[in-house]
Amino acid sequence: KRQASRAFSLYANIDILRPYFDVEPVQVRTRLLESMIPVKMINFPQKIAGELYGPLMLVFTLVAILLHGMKTSDTIIREGTLMGTAIGTCFGYWLGVSSFIYFLAYLCNAQITMVQMLSLLGYGLFGHCITLFVTYNIHFHSLFYIFWLGVGGLSTLRMVAVLVSRTVGHTQRLILCGTLAALHMLFLLYLHFAYHKVVEGILDTLEGPNMPPFQRVARDIPVVSNAVLNTTAKAIALTL
Repeated sequence: KRQASRAFSLYANIDILRPYFDVEPVQVRTRLLESMIPVKMINFPQKIAGELYGPLMLVFTLVAILLHGMKTSDTIIREGTLMGTAIGTCFGYWLGVSSFIYFLAYLCNAQITMVQMLSLLGYGLFGHCITLFVTYNIHFHSLFYIFWLGVGGLSTLRMVAVLVSRTVGHTQRLILCGTLAALHMLFLLYLHFAYHKVVEGILDTLEGPNMPPFQRVARDIPVVSNAVLNTTAKAIALTL
């Protein structure tokens, strides 16, 4: 009886989460594409998908990309492991920022739930995954800045447009959307520069690929004439 009650309670808890993961792959693909297309529609609230399957898979994808960046940049973790650091960073950002923005949305009277906020921010990580996957394999900082402004900016504008349509008041919109945009774009900068070959890139930029190795050069010693040397030697000899 005790085992049956435990199994029943576990099934009931899983059944509560089932609606949030009941989604077709075609719907996930459509929502991934929509996460990169900002829609200017402020008159009535934009629709937000209330599911967590797509965002959860994107967070795991970001973990895998971050692990690849750590291994290629020879990152050394003094406490913990690479896997634990990557999981803690990605899930910490997703859950922490979603909770913080939901709290701000509650203060600004925005019409959004916690599940919708998790879904919105989770799909917003699609731009981060594309940017980091490309820039971790092609080590050009100029290319990163292009993807950061282009791909990362589009995903951020999509989330900002959704929050603007669900918030009333210019001040509330500015606080809520400005905070979300700053955190989302700065997080992408952190992921790139924290686990990337920054030192090698800076040295290559400053020195150039064809610079000769650094060599020590002896200082110039003034030439002393032979007459002075002979006079000095004679004076020492007479003294002795």
